[in-house]
Order: sequence, then structure tokens, then C-alpha cells
Amino acid sequence: MTILVTGGAGFIGSNFVLDWLACHDEPLVNLDALTYAGNLENLASLEGDPRHVFVHGDIADRDLVRSLLERHRVRAVVHFAAESHVDRSIHGPEAFARTNVLGTLRLLEAARAHWEGLPETERSAFRFVNVSTDEVYGSLGPDDPPFTETTPYAPNSPYAASKAGADHFVRAFHHTYGLPTITTNCSNNYGPYQFPEKLIPLCLTRALAGEPLPIYGDGQQVRDWLYVGDHTAALRRVLEAGRAGQTYNIGGWNERTNLEVVHTLCRWLDALAPRADGRSYAEQIIFVTDRPGHDRRYAIDARKIERELGWRPAETFDTGIEKTVRWYLTHRDWVEHVTSGAYREWLSRHYGAALPAQ
Repeated sequence: MTILVTGGAGFIGSNFVLDWLACHDEPLVNLDALTYAGNLENLASLEGDPRHVFVHGDIADRDLVRSLLERHRVRAVVHFAAESHVDRSIHGPEAFARTNVLGTLRLLEAARAHWEGLPETERSAFRFVNVSTDEVYGSLGPDDPPFTETTPYAPNSPYAASKAGADHFVRAFHHTYGLPTITTNCSNNYGPYQFPEKLIPLCLTRALAGEPLPIYGDGQQVRDWLYVGDHTAALRRVLEAGRAGQTYNIGGWNERTNLEVVHTLCRWLDALAPRADGRSYAEQIIFVTDRPGHDRRYAIDARKIERELGWRPAETFDTGIEKTVRWYLTHRDWVEHVTSGAYREWLSRHYGAALPAQ
């Protein structure tokens, strides 16, 4: 028996794969299309490890997925594969509908066919874990209570809409066919191996390069920040003991404005990799035009997963951001490799008019 991980060469997926194999002898099959954010360098430490079987392929390829499920006697699917960046979804929403909605639907169809053919004892133990986002819930006001598992969906970006569509299909496959699915909705992740289009690695890599640190609007957008190692530990717990048909919110209990996040990042860089001129990296902060429909606040109520499964994040934002900065400072070769090609093309297209020439 084994587990199938989709999108396991991406940021959260690769962290989960590394975490899983550090904690279990059970092998896994890693299916990833290796689009711009998928990076096999994230998994270099697993080279030659027979417990890790990598397959380059698309979750929308039903025949491929079905063959993997049958050949490897898969007992669980952990589904990370997704187009995951809001800005990209604004510029090209169709790719998000294809991967996040249609891809998830085809994966569900293959999983259902596999599950229906299992012996009864294996059928009851099978799980399909759908890794989703808090963005499906929409935006909160400054005094609104955090999102719970019963908060109505109100996605505001094409990305969030595509993830909401996927979540609804996962729910429907449980209620219509009995497929034992679980959905998790997480807050903003950060940590090692994050592609540098997201706020923290974007500002970190640009700070070290002496370039402006772009912050949308006034920088007062609030997010709950979740260290990726805490997230993967929560997912292991969900896979181990989560109840079929349930949703679990996974959050870090760390609400911060984007501006606070960048100032904290700059303080750690000032301490660990000071500028040659002795000035603070915070002087590189600039404000750029806000993106369309930018949600003002997200906040996760993670009490259900703590109450039912005993999980709570181990990292505060301060301890998590220190670990993140130290990781990026000691893995500059990884940063150099991923910040070529697709990343530079994206950065030029998205921020080019707002940034001064370098």
C-alpha cells in the first residue's frame, strides 16, 4: 500500500513529501506536471530513495492517474496540485479553471473508480484529502470573527473561485458517491522552497539583490500566516485520523498586515545579512498599485482541528520567519535557479511598469 501525492514538487507539496518520508516508511507516488512552480530540486535529498516514486504527468490525465492508483495499490490521495497565484489568475483565469476544477474532477473520477474496486476493509480506510485555501471564504472586515468550517463560500478572485469549484466537487463526490473525502482550508503558508512570486520570498530575494520591495496598496491587508512545516504536520494528522466528509481549517493564529510582515522580514535580514552600507532593508520598500479585488483580511479559526485531532501550530510568526530567512540565506543556489526564466518573465510582466529600471 502507498499514498499518491499530487503536486508534490511544488512548495507545500514538496514540504509534505519530505515531511512524510521523514516520519514514515510507507512509500509514496509523487505526480507533478512540473509547471513553472514545480521544481525537482526541492526533492534532491530523496534521490535514490525507493520510497519516493516520481511521475511527470497531469492530474487531468485520467488513464495515467487510474493506472498509478491500481499499480501502486494506493490507499490515500493527498491533492496539492493547483495553479495557486492570485495575480496569475487575474491575467489568465482559464488555466486555473482547467487545472483546479477540471483537473480535480478527473482526479476524483479516477479515485472513485479505484476506491469502488477495493476490498471492503480497504474501502473503509481509503481517504481523498483535498488541500484548499481560506481564500474560498472571501474577505473579512476588521472586526469580523475568523473563518470557520461553516463560513459560506464567497470567492473574490479567479483563483479563489477555481479552488471553491474544486472544493464543491470534492464535497459532491462524498455526498453523491460516498467517496471518503476530506477538505482542508489553510491560511497563508510560508517557509522553505516557496516560489518567489509570493510576498515573503519575493521581498526576501529582491532585498538581497538590492531591488525595491513592492507592496500592494497601503500594505494593510491582513493575513493569517502558517509555517509550512506546521501545515504538513496538520495534514499528516488529518490523513491519520480525520473523519470522512469533514472540513478542517488549518491556521497559524498569526494575523499580520503585509506591511508588518515585510518589516519583520527586513529586521531579520538586517540582523543575519546586513547591507554593506549599514542601512536597513526596509528602506527598499515601495508601494505599488493595488491588485483588482484585493481581499482586505483573512483569518482562520483552527479550533476544530485542535479539538478533534489534537493539532496546533508549533511555530509563532517570529520563530517561523527566522527559520525561513535562515533557510533562504543558506540556499541561495536554489533561489538563483528558480529566479531565472518563468519567474523573471512573470515579474517583468506584472511589476515592470511600477518598478524603476535596474
